[in-house]
Amino acid sequence: MVEQMVTIQNRAGIHARPSAMLVQTAKDFKSNIYLEKGNDRINGKSIMGILTLGASYGTEIKVITEGEDEQAALEAMVKLFDQKFEEE
Repeated sequence: MVEQMVTIQNRAGIHARPSAMLVQTAKDFKSNIYLEKGNDRINGKSIMGILTLGASYGTEIKVITEGEDEQAALEAMVKLFDQKFEEE
């Protein structure tokens, strides 16, 4: 299991488009992927779960991956946050 903290840097936060990008990326990996905000942990392959996090600009999220391709999965997920979901 590997994990990394990320901060939402795009002004609109995590809405439908970034959620879809996260799910689309997560589904490319065999590993389990979770996003954690406070005490809430959701499946990173569930668009509804991601939307229910209510993650806005400046929110810190922990990305957790677990499985045979966990490192590559973590890097791909973190890259989306770092690129601000290609919105800016």
